[in-house]
Amino acid sequence: VQLQACGGGLVQAGGSLRLSCAASGFIDDDYGIGWFRQAPGKEREGVSWISSSDGSTYYADSVKGRFTISSDNAKNTVYLQMNSLKPEDTAVYYCTADWGPVDEDYSDYERWDYWGQGTLVTVSS
Repeated sequence: VQLQACGGGLVQAGGSLRLSCAASGFIDDDYGIGWFRQAPGKEREGVSWISSSDGSTYYADSVKGRFTISSDNAKNTVYLQMNSLKPEDTAVYYCTADWGPVDEDYSDYERWDYWGQGTLVTVSS
């Protein structure tokens, strides 16, 4: 499984960005893809993840109402639309994936098997 993330950048507080994660190597349609982030000096934090089989989505409390995860199964691509960005959203964002359905327990980064390269999101105040 390979993951290619893109879409990071510099944005002012209140602005928006959309991250993309293109996945390849899955042999069936039952998998999960998620986004984690890590700010300097902080632990890696689960942001949002989606289960491909039924479209179930999960969000960290810190991003609920501002971020939306979606998937285009035909393209094996997952998007993270980030609105109303805050300086505390600044971090390296990582795309991650795992076989099978995912649930709320996947907020633990150790549950995930595959990781893409990070993409930096910087929100200026």
